[in-house]
Amino acid sequence: MSNSPAHKRILLKLSGEALMGDDAFGINRATIVRMVEEIAEVTRLGVQVAVVIGGGNIFRGVAGGSVGMDRATADYMGMLATVMNALALADAMDKQGLTARVMSAIAIEQVVEPYVRPKALQYLEEGKVVVFAAGTGNPFFTTDTAAALRGAEIGAELVLKATKVDGVYTADPMKDPTATLYTKLSFDEAMSRNLGIMDATAFALCRDQKLPIRVFSIIKSGALKRVVMGEEEGTLVYA
Repeated sequence: MSNSPAHKRILLKLSGEALMGDDAFGINRATIVRMVEEIAEVTRLGVQVAVVIGGGNIFRGVAGGSVGMDRATADYMGMLATVMNALALADAMDKQGLTARVMSAIAIEQVVEPYVRPKALQYLEEGKVVVFAAGTGNPFFTTDTAAALRGAEIGAELVLKATKVDGVYTADPMKDPTATLYTKLSFDEAMSRNLGIMDATAFALCRDQKLPIRVFSIIKSGALKRVVMGEEEGTLVYA
């Protein structure tokens, strides 16, 4: 086994829900600190890390009030929630000795800098962690699609979808004890089996760009490092 990472540049997709830990909503401090420790470990190996963060943990707290709301308005609220999560993540990274830069797809220049692709690439080359906030900046697109889009734009070798389960199963492992883990799947197999790994737009973008996706558990200690070192971890979806 080589001591060098198998991947030079990765795009990590974190759901907002992953930041909640066992809480009902919001950000669980211990959870975010532990995630940042895992990210810090791979950056020390020389891996360039970009992160796309969701907003479900914050939006969940106002979801009841969004019932009947205009979809675009609700989506903009969700984008703002991702900016809050990105700031929290960057703050935790700074406390771990990492240099993080938050770049937002919607302009809030007093708070975070706007997303500019050459600047993002420069930060990555300098060893900074870039946190992409506000999704794609457009309503009707998920943060999964933002992850696929930013991953393609920055030339990531791999999109890592961090979840609470350790990969893609034949059925929901929480409900079906006979569910088995897929270690590898082609994009076509995943689509024909309707496995719902990412939303259709994100999935199609990754397939078209031949950008592989690895689904793994962010809760599992050391899993992120094992992925970047090229070890078998979670499920690989490939072109």
